[in-house]
Amino acid sequence: MAPHVVPGRELPTHVTIYEVGPRDGLQNEDVALTAEIKVEFIRRLLAAGLPIVEATSFVHPRWVPQLADAAEVMAQLSAEAEVLPVLVPNERGLERAVELGVRHIAVFGSATETFARRNLNRSLDEQFAMFEPVVTAAADRGISVRAYVSMCFGDPWEGGVPVEQVVAVGRRLVDLGASQLSLGDTIGVGTPGQVTALLDAFNAQGLPDSALAMHFHDTYGQALANAYAALQHGITTFDASAGGLGGCPYAESATGNLATEDLVWMLHGLGIETGVDLDALVGTSRWMAGQLGRPAPSRVVAALTK
Repeated sequence: MAPHVVPGRELPTHVTIYEVGPRDGLQNEDVALTAEIKVEFIRRLLAAGLPIVEATSFVHPRWVPQLADAAEVMAQLSAEAEVLPVLVPNERGLERAVELGVRHIAVFGSATETFARRNLNRSLDEQFAMFEPVVTAAADRGISVRAYVSMCFGDPWEGGVPVEQVVAVGRRLVDLGASQLSLGDTIGVGTPGQVTALLDAFNAQGLPDSALAMHFHDTYGQALANAYAALQHGITTFDASAGGLGGCPYAESATGNLATEDLVWMLHGLGIETGVDLDALVGTSRWMAGQLGRPAPSRVVAALTK
């Protein structure tokens, strides 16, 4: 089954889906998967037409043990390494990634003081000193850098996050050399009005929608509504996780990411091109659910599995 297509008014004609399942999705799973299963997952996602698949993280295994095999995974993906982004925390992580042929990296920043200290062991201001040598070294090697900004819409310890604070953090990351910002609703509390207000604020500070991506979580069932608001604003890059896998190991209230299948169903129904084969993607998420021993959280996967 496919969605009935009714093109939306004044919406983008094409959207890029930045698939984060192998990294952001698997990092919070209790089941330990082998490197071979992770490699197959990534290759299945690429075969389903996803243009960008974030493969893994070179964060120290002590912090994210589920991705301790990052080097082994990337070694098996040597033929695809140049098109697979990875998350790196520092210069050592960058060096390990470069040795394995990686050409696109991401750094993970925070819009709030508390989360910066809990996740990065740095203050809100100190995080930039940690990122600067990584971004500079990457630029010297011709490697593109994406910057995640977490807690953009709410923080479990601090509550609401001022728009001006989020924009200031994002602006500093771009000034360091990040080519794209991924604005994260890490605990899924955002609403469409907040999305519009935040994007307006970034635009007012000289950052166009083309430099921004959105990363929604569905904790309160708002992810698709928020994605639609961002579409209306002009955003054309969205993070999503196959099957709706994932959360955040440092924020217990962060449940699953926006499911890639759910996003694709909506986009295709609006006549927006993604290049994704929905049937192949659903099959991949069913397969991964079998590896994890539980159903995929995605509503579309569930509906098309009946």
